[in-house]
Amino acid sequence: MSTTDFAFDPIRFGSTALNSRFLMGTAGYPSPQILESAIAASQAEVLTMGIKRQAANVSEGSGKAWWDLVRKTGKKILPNTAGCRTAAEAVTLAQMAREIFETNWVKLEVVGDDYTLQPDTFELVPAAKQLIDLGFEVFPYCTEDIIVAQRLVDVGCTILMPWAAPIGSGQGITNRESLSRMRDRFPNITLIVDAGIGAPSHAALAMELGFDGVLLNSAIAQAKDPVQM
Repeated sequence: MSTTDFAFDPIRFGSTALNSRFLMGTAGYPSPQILESAIAASQAEVLTMGIKRQAANVSEGSGKAWWDLVRKTGKKILPNTAGCRTAAEAVTLAQMAREIFETNWVKLEVVGDDYTLQPDTFELVPAAKQLIDLGFEVFPYCTEDIIVAQRLVDVGCTILMPWAAPIGSGQGITNRESLSRMRDRFPNITLIVDAGIGAPSHAALAMELGFDGVLLNSAIAQAKDPVQM
């Protein structure tokens, strides 16, 4: 049975309505061909990509196949600022991504810790404000901290992307109570669980908690069979 056999309640990002509540990362796949097959199997409508890392690969020529593949899928591209450590760096990278991909969407990441890749909230909030002032639709990667979430909403974010667990850990939801509280606190904000999901059951739990969708990468890219996953 295919997804066309079901009636979907669309998820909205600003004025954009989509059927799939699964946002898919594109990094770390064994080959461009496996990535292409995994994208097709997932039926995801949004693909996220790390501009800082891939821009370097493309300039060296090694990432061109990956770059061309992602662009030709026709999916919505959500560039991300992974690897940035300051608000200024993230804002500059987001502006570059807007020129390249002709989108005002940006997944805002500002790293504060090398081990967990936890966001630096002191840089995240001002970066979000600057980007919103520049006309971006900001998807900020954050923790489950309610105070930080409120600050992001206060500066104009209508989407929040709290982690389930540290990036790439595959632990699943480690703080169910806090995520549940976040859902209750922000009933009109689009909430996407991002990072730490390692199994289908983890994604299902996020949806059971009332979240609008999930974004994951490592659980597929590093699986024995990414397409099957």
